[in-house]
Amino acid sequence: MESIGIALILLLAVVVSGTLARLSPVAIPLPLVQIALGAAIAGVTGSKVALEPHIFFLLFLPPLLFLDGWRIPKEGLFRDKGTILELALGLVVFTVLGVGLFIHWMIPSMPLAVAFALAAIVSPTDPIAVSAITARVPIPKRVMHILEGESLLNDASGLVCMRFAVAAALTGTFSLTSAFGTFLWLSLGGIVIGAGVTWVVMKVKDILTRKLGEEPGSQILVSLLIPFGAYLLAEKLHCSGILAAVAAGITMSYAEQSGHTLAATRVRRGAVWDMVQFTLNGVIFVLFGEQLPSIVAGAAQVVTDTGHHEPIWLVIYVVAINVALALLRLLWVWVSLRFTLYRAARKGRAIAKPNWRLVVAVSLAGVRGAITLAGILTLPLATYDGSPFPARDLAIFLAAGVIIASLIAASIGLPFLLSNLELPPEPSHQREEDAARIAAAAAAIRMVERLQHELGEGRGDADLYADVGSRLMELYRQRINGHSKTGDEAEQAQHLEQVERRLRLAAVRAERDEIYRLGRARKLSDDLVRKLVREADLMEARYASPG
Repeated sequence: MESIGIALILLLAVVVSGTLARLSPVAIPLPLVQIALGAAIAGVTGSKVALEPHIFFLLFLPPLLFLDGWRIPKEGLFRDKGTILELALGLVVFTVLGVGLFIHWMIPSMPLAVAFALAAIVSPTDPIAVSAITARVPIPKRVMHILEGESLLNDASGLVCMRFAVAAALTGTFSLTSAFGTFLWLSLGGIVIGAGVTWVVMKVKDILTRKLGEEPGSQILVSLLIPFGAYLLAEKLHCSGILAAVAAGITMSYAEQSGHTLAATRVRRGAVWDMVQFTLNGVIFVLFGEQLPSIVAGAAQVVTDTGHHEPIWLVIYVVAINVALALLRLLWVWVSLRFTLYRAARKGRAIAKPNWRLVVAVSLAGVRGAITLAGILTLPLATYDGSPFPARDLAIFLAAGVIIASLIAASIGLPFLLSNLELPPEPSHQREEDAARIAAAAAAIRMVERLQHELGEGRGDADLYADVGSRLMELYRQRINGHSKTGDEAEQAQHLEQVERRLRLAAVRAERDEIYRLGRARKLSDDLVRKLVREADLMEARYASPG
């Protein structure tokens, strides 16, 4: 009963954190608000949630990584694959080696393997935190796509590197040859298993749907179970469950392009996954804040082993590690940019050199978040001989400090760097969008023409089918004409479309208000009110979205 109460308190804290963040006169990152709430809960209740690392890892990481893989723009991922791989793989290894050696030099009492594990887990970045910080300042979409792609892949690479470092800390041995072979098995096996699980599940789902029909609730539940199934199967076969979850999400995005899922299922499923993402990220940070007092206390006891007796050294360690992470990232981004410009020059392509502030902003945007926290909490409690895992509390505190410090630095630095910055022009996809809308409208006209002849043939009400079909095709022809115009005609058509959208939105909202009024007057049943309101909501969502 107590665990249920704690879970409800954590969920309530997530809800309250969103309200507090919106009420704040200054842009405070939501994760910082959630951490503060968690610490307040611990201070008031005096209790501490006992976390089992592997259960914590299983509950939180698979769905978050699966959703990242599912929703990341594939066009940007493949277009900038070189830059993303340099950041997600090369930078991670560079960070693990550089920061790991620096931490061991700064804190000699922390074993080298543990220092490498800490460096590995602070290497992944969190695009959700960056998005929250940059919501009020301009940032190029392409840069955000690169940051999202980097985060998607460096989650896996950083956690795999951490796994090797923890194994070395437990066994006391490390073989580069064995590690390389294990890395290939972990990586390739995880990717194949993740993609295979999603492909099999979607095929079985399609077969059953064709025979029995589709039930939205069960389809949504299947999508929620896929990441856990891929993760558990990969871990069972000693592969990377992290990569399996990522690969499952990417495969899911391609499987969805078959278009076999009902529209109602997609709408409901999107809402459910938005809620899952918001809840899991929020609970992780609230839980982090709830653990923070005990983490600080444990780290303060451990810090005396480093040769210092003042807790202020904990703050010095956190600042030093953050500075090292920022400098290494800046160096890597600068060198990567130089190679990109060099390769472009050799191919005869001219690329505009980005402003130095944009380069520094990309470096500062390496904010740590949920993955770092979830990963560091999975450090084993004890070694194989039963002794406590060396410097575990200190490593957790340092990782927590890196998360908080990176959030604060980015929330202050990014608005300053990106304010009034001349950004390079974003590539416009308006032509492709117009072409797609014209092609879709033309396909709709062909279908209406075919059906009106088939349905009206040999019937007494054939004129009715012809009349309805003609009116519907006229609407599609107007859509084609509106998207095929250029110049002043296109601007006028766009203005008319905006006026029409405003009028339609006002009309739909008036419809909904009247439905609610009739419901309050008991002139409509509750079921009918819900049905009609949902229809109005879907229409409003359609007209409210641009284009």
